[in-house]
Amino acid sequence: MKITSLSFLALACTTGLAFADSQEFNFKDPKGVNTATFRLDAPLEAISGSANGISGTVSFDPANPSATKGKIVIASSTLTVPNSMMNGHLHSDKWMDVAKYPEISFDARSLKNVRTTGDTTSAEASGTMTIKGVSKEMTVPVKLTYLKDKLGLRVPNMKGDLLVLRTNFTIKRSEFNIMPGQTEEKVSDTIELTVSISGAFAR
Repeated sequence: MKITSLSFLALACTTGLAFADSQEFNFKDPKGVNTATFRLDAPLEAISGSANGISGTVSFDPANPSATKGKIVIASSTLTVPNSMMNGHLHSDKWMDVAKYPEISFDARSLKNVRTTGDTTSAEASGTMTIKGVSKEMTVPVKLTYLKDKLGLRVPNMKGDLLVLRTNFTIKRSEFNIMPGQTEEKVSDTIELTVSISGAFAR
């Protein structure tokens, strides 16, 4: 019994150290340059746009990347396309209804097929994508690059680490109740999403 208790205590201490090494990276970029882009390529028109209202946190342990978890949020009101009239339609209650649904989010709960080379980890992130009030379980490819002591190179007078998150995947607007089946000759049902953003762990 005594040996078992000591073993349990040692395991608890080891586990505590592992959790202590996890760093929480903040993706609300003080420079305001974190951006997500989207593209729809329909038979009659191709539409490209972006969103820069990005926030969220990701917990990342450089010694154990497979334990990564976190949530990235995009303010839907920052979705923008070049044509002002189309931009108004995009924000309207018929399309994204940004007044009622102010956030788009992906809540990553686990990684699988994790591969780390140097400072870069590639994996598949499983979690919940929520758009326009509709939540869908998804698995998307991610690439995480850990840059120790590089925060000051991006944000002067700040010390800490950077975590660069990159992903590229597609969704169907019909699956998120975004005018399903409507005007698909000009607005593709398939939306390609590309994200390349940096999170900060300040010391």
